Amino acid sequence: MLVFSNIKNIYPIGALVVSILLAGCAFDHRNLTLTPVGPAWGQTAVASATGTLTVYSGFKVNADFNNPDSSRREYSNYKLYADDGKLLQLVQNDTGIALSSPAAVSLAVGTYRIVAHANGYGIVTVPVVIAAGNNTILHLEGGYTWPNEAEFNQTNAVRLPDGAIVGWRTAK
Repeated sequence: MLVFSNIKNIYPIGALVVSILLAGCAFDHRNLTLTPVGPAWGQTAVASATGTLTVYSGFKVNADFNNPDSSRREYSNYKLYADDGKLLQLVQNDTGIALSSPAAVSLAVGTYRIVAHANGYGIVTVPVVIAAGNNTILHLEGGYTWPNEAEFNQTNAVRLPDGAIVGWRTAK
């Protein structure tokens, strides 16, 4: 009978243990590092000292009660690092326009790293190459269908572990 006398204490403890276990499953602590992504193969170089980076990062998970359209998805911010690891910028990735497009960042030609949220994968690190007059695009939001997906193959696509295409592998 001693076991049953404290049964009312077992339920709160059990609920606490279950909620801790569920919270642990809700946070993905992996930090994937993908292969370098560059502009689409076949783009012609333009005489320019800059290129553009567009990152469709994972959607923000917090509610924005100041937004007049509460159903509009917002891209999460990401960090932009120089190739040597120096933090260059925290990119505010939501432009605030109705069509939910991410910020396009103009960068000097070169190699960078972004650290961003990818839906279903948590934080990922992606090396990126910025080419003169070209746009390097990353899709980390999940569920994107590339209009030219037939052009991708195992040698030119950077993919997440589930096979979703993130962008173009850097041209050799």
